[in-house]
Amino acid sequence: MNAFPGNQATGSAYLPASQTVATENLILAQQFNQDILGDMQGAFGAFVESGQLWALLIGVVIGYIFKSLTSYG
Repeated sequence: MNAFPGNQATGSAYLPASQTVATENLILAQQFNQDILGDMQGAFGAFVESGQLWALLIGVVIGYIFKSLTSYG
C-alpha cells in the first residue's frame, strides 16, 4: 500500500506524468518591450479623466480644514 498520493515514477504528488518534464536549460533573463513613461502618462490621464484627481484635492482641503478646526494651538 502506498502512503503518498500521485505518480511515484515522476516523484510528483500533484502533477500527472505528462506535465512533469525535467529540463536542463537555463533561463537567464526575459526581455519585454515596455514603455514605462507612456504607461505612467496613460495612468495619470485616466486618473484625471475619471475625476479622482478632484476627489483627492477636495479630500486634502477638507482634511486640512478639519485638522485646523479640531487642533488646539
